[in-house]
Amino acid sequence: MTPLTKEQIQRAKEWDLLSYLQAFEPGELKRCGPHEYCTRTHDSLKISNGKWCWNSWGIGGRTALDYLIKVRGMDFVGAVQTLCGYCPPPQPERPDPRPPAPFRLPAASRCPSAVVPYLQDRGIDPEIIRLCLDAGILYESRKYQNCVFVGRDPAGRPRSATLRGTRDSFKLDAEGSDKRYAFCLPASGPACPRLAVAESPIDALSLATLEKRTGGPWQDCYYLSLGGTAPNALLQFLRDHPAVAQVSLCLDNDKAGLIGMDRLEQAIQADPVLAAQVTLLCRNPPPAGCGKDYNEFLTALVRMERGQQRGREAR
Repeated sequence: MTPLTKEQIQRAKEWDLLSYLQAFEPGELKRCGPHEYCTRTHDSLKISNGKWCWNSWGIGGRTALDYLIKVRGMDFVGAVQTLCGYCPPPQPERPDPRPPAPFRLPAASRCPSAVVPYLQDRGIDPEIIRLCLDAGILYESRKYQNCVFVGRDPAGRPRSATLRGTRDSFKLDAEGSDKRYAFCLPASGPACPRLAVAESPIDALSLATLEKRTGGPWQDCYYLSLGGTAPNALLQFLRDHPAVAQVSLCLDNDKAGLIGMDRLEQAIQADPVLAAQVTLLCRNPPPAGCGKDYNEFLTALVRMERGQQRGREAR
């Protein structure tokens, strides 16, 4: 095999992912926001501001070369040779890059008229919805009536927001969000030692709902959403809550979720302070055959109970 030259490697690195897909795989691109794209194969792989991030796997990069290696599974030589088969577009003259936009919460609607029925239809307990609204970690956006799940730092300041459509599958992180501070349903007291970790805010609320339905002490636990499977939010939360010693990893029961739990365990063990703090670390994905995530598990349970109720009423 002919070795790669420095010129070939440099030419391959000139391709950013958006330009590559627009030029040669336009059918793979799907717009999911004013300045953001995702791919049709992986809707959690977002492309914006010259970078891409595959949220469900917690990986990302800048170039098409990164993408071909990390997502398509190509080796370095094959990826470079693939990209060198094309002629990169001329680089346009670009103004100095703008500084990152400051984080700003979307404007709120006066009344959560769409959010409450949407979450109830997803099986979330009304008391838990009300608790989130009262705590200021959930509201309805004025524009498009999206759910807005707010992540706050220990001082109570909003630091991130995740938007979820109430009428479609729209999902988006608010610009400028610091994903170390993710949505979390708080426990009843600051000394609570228990933490349940989910991939999304709705899964976190589903965990709380399921615990409440069993009659268990559901408020004696924090319910944290990672916004994917990356460990940043979990590590930050543990550092900010040194009383937490019992962690239940409740990620999705799919390949990305199972690998994500591996990475979360490794991230905790790699930090000597957190490794000593967390005395119980367990995996608790939804049971096999009961849905990919805990909201699917919850909604299936609710449908079954409603069917049983209709059967009793018909007798």
